[in-house]
Amino acid sequence: MSFFSLSRLLPATYRLHLQKTVAAPSFGNSVWLISDRLIRMGLGLLVGVWVARYLGPEGYGSLSFAGSYVMLFSALALFGLESIVVRDLVRHPEAEQAILGTTCLIRAAAGLLAYLLALAVMLVLRPDDQVALLLVALLGSSLLVQAVEVTDLWFQSRVLSRYSVICRSAAFMISSGFKVLLVMTGASLAAIAAVTAVEALVAAVLLVLVHARYSKAGIVTWRWENSWFRRLLTGSVPMVLSGVVLMVYLRVDQVMLGALATQTEVGLYAAAVRISEVWYFVPTAIVSSVFPGLVSLRSSDPELFDQRLQQLYNLLAFLGYAVALPVTFLAPWLVQLLFGSAYQAAAPLLSVLIWAGLFANLSVVRNSHFIALDWGRSLLWATSLGAAANVLLNLLLIPRYGALGAAIATCLSYWVAAHGSCYTHRRLWPAGQMILKSLVMPRFW
Repeated sequence: MSFFSLSRLLPATYRLHLQKTVAAPSFGNSVWLISDRLIRMGLGLLVGVWVARYLGPEGYGSLSFAGSYVMLFSALALFGLESIVVRDLVRHPEAEQAILGTTCLIRAAAGLLAYLLALAVMLVLRPDDQVALLLVALLGSSLLVQAVEVTDLWFQSRVLSRYSVICRSAAFMISSGFKVLLVMTGASLAAIAAVTAVEALVAAVLLVLVHARYSKAGIVTWRWENSWFRRLLTGSVPMVLSGVVLMVYLRVDQVMLGALATQTEVGLYAAAVRISEVWYFVPTAIVSSVFPGLVSLRSSDPELFDQRLQQLYNLLAFLGYAVALPVTFLAPWLVQLLFGSAYQAAAPLLSVLIWAGLFANLSVVRNSHFIALDWGRSLLWATSLGAAANVLLNLLLIPRYGALGAAIATCLSYWVAAHGSCYTHRRLWPAGQMILKSLVMPRFW
């Protein structure tokens, strides 16, 4: 479905607005970002499946556990500065060197702290598991290069994300090529983890080089300023909290499964997750394409805003059902085709996890809904409830049902975040009713 066909969700006036928008540089910027996701989806699935087949469920489970564990600390390393820095670079271009230099040093300190904290916690949780510690040490090294990746924020502020995409895609392709080479030569699990970590370093180096080419102020001109440190720190604290909650919500399932079950079950679960999440970029692309027109409708015609918003909820619910229903029955064939007989036990997990996509779709619309209404706290509340539900349900279900319990916990917690949370406060009830209507009757035409 094209972006222009999606504009039929809007009235004629805003259809014209959307067409102007997609012709603007911002749309070209979005196309580059979506292209990056498509490349990662296709090549990542192909190479990921090859690596999974080579390592087997146990080895792939160890790698996936370490990766998910490191992701929990990534929010601390990023320090919630992305949107804040982009905003300030746009508002204060004359302070570019100070903003970038201060951000770089903040992230350097936060990345080092996150890396050391990840190692320390792993030593406490698994003092005798040398393999897990080595994998975390290798994969976690990517947290240390977040400091120089602030160049990516400069590209975002100039609506030049194509350069970031080119750099990151090049690094991803180089990393994927080395992974294929390692698999063909029978390399170790640690070597594959090291190549995964090197991808972040290559991307950072390329970003710095390209930034030096297109920016008047290269990295050598960056500087620290206390005034900007205070401003950035004040705005970043709530964003760090939101980022940590989001990472717990998205990745705690594999970490808890690794802690409460076997690495083989983590490998089976990771295989099912890779298939079930491969299309998650689609709802984001759809919502972002019609969101500007919806925001305009909110102030000009609130009644029509609600009507079009309901259609968008219905569309994303319809797509969720359209994917979940066939995959539920085709799961054994898909797992066999992609991962082979060694992963056949992942089929029931996929049949459950694919339904989490339905609620993930609705969360994307609900997030934009709340943003359009300036309900940032409500958004944090919903995500926090989802994270709490995920942790509690995993604690209850994994000891009894293993990987299947983690899949059920993920699906239920996604429902809590997307829909159940809307019934915890009277102001959110209308959003809950819209989502309920879309689940019962997803008629968007």
